[in-house]
Amino acid sequence: MIKVQQIDHVAITVRDIERSIAWYTDVLGLEHRPVAEWGEYPQMVCAGETCVALFPEPVEGGTGEPPAITVTHFAFRVDRGNFERAQEEFRERGIEFEFADHSVAHSVYVHDPDGHRIELTTYEIQARSVRKSRRRP
Repeated sequence: MIKVQQIDHVAITVRDIERSIAWYTDVLGLEHRPVAEWGEYPQMVCAGETCVALFPEPVEGGTGEPPAITVTHFAFRVDRGNFERAQEEFRERGIEFEFADHSVAHSVYVHDPDGHRIELTTYEIQARSVRKSRRRP
């Protein structure tokens, strides 16, 4: 069984990143924590170890309808052992997942039965390098 440590972040799309950063910091007192390694997006606003990841709204062409403002995914933080265990368990259960190397974190993404995108993320990325180097001849 996978042991989740906590919700790491909730990712949302917003119409105006700067306005949203101001609102979350001024109104809710969250701390703006830009992550230079990720580039311009997402912009993280955090309370302790829990963050909201702000993404720009998707641009839709020609419909005249404003793009939907939605939650794109939510993330659970796990340690490295549970990150590896989750991938093994997903394979055993036939659950498709996507691995992503975010340079400061590694993540796997799965979908729940209703199609919600769920991320399991670990910031223990050096453990993987050590494991790989031990496997090499």
